Amino acid sequence: MNSTPQTIDPARIPAHVAIIMDGNGRWATSRGLERSAGHVEGVSTVRRITEEASALGINYLTLYTFSTENWNRPQEEVDALMHLIVTAIERETPDLIKNNVRLAAIGDLDRMPRESASRLRRCMADTGHCTGLVLVLALSYSSRWEIVEAARRLAARAVAGELSPDDIDESTISDALATAGMPDPDLLIRTGGDMRVSNFLLYQIAYTELAVTQTFWPDYSREDFRNHIAEYQRRQRRFGLTGEQISPGE
Repeated sequence: MNSTPQTIDPARIPAHVAIIMDGNGRWATSRGLERSAGHVEGVSTVRRITEEASALGINYLTLYTFSTENWNRPQEEVDALMHLIVTAIERETPDLIKNNVRLAAIGDLDRMPRESASRLRRCMADTGHCTGLVLVLALSYSSRWEIVEAARRLAARAVAGELSPDDIDESTISDALATAGMPDPDLLIRTGGDMRVSNFLLYQIAYTELAVTQTFWPDYSREDFRNHIAEYQRRQRRFGLTGEQISPGE
């Protein structure tokens, strides 16, 4: 991707950007390092992209931090990741507060080690008063897990007589998801070059613009991020309509 900074229209900033942060392990392996070194370096990228998103005026930044499938990785790597994630969050919390960034999380947090989950919730509570960017960490998350959980909640309400099946619509389902109250992502960025969405926000990205870069997450820069925002702004979002309907006369 062209690393030359491109012009961004401040009137057309996406409200919600989601990122699949891929390539940490490959970044480390290519340098003859342990995979954990890539995850450590990736934390620095989280910091700079969060700062850039906040400066641009993005409302929500959702980062795919740890999937439910990641629990199947070697236990040593899982333990190291859990420790790194929570320790990094605690270390960054004062700066999040300073920058008016609120921390949130989506996912099956009950699968996390009890102490790690408790520390995470404490950090979320500490930033709860912030009114700027919402930094959403998808932790122990997968979209199929989320959809199953939503279906169970809606079924329980129907059995209890609180909800008629005929009243279930897209809005009802959206409100039952982990992202309830958040706008759907306008832009989904994937680093590391793989061309798949990896069980991430499947319901929410129905009309999301996609961008894939070969750059590994530890090398992903502020300029890369700004250029992806500029690229997003050059696209015409049609939502099933024709181009003529969106821009008559072109």
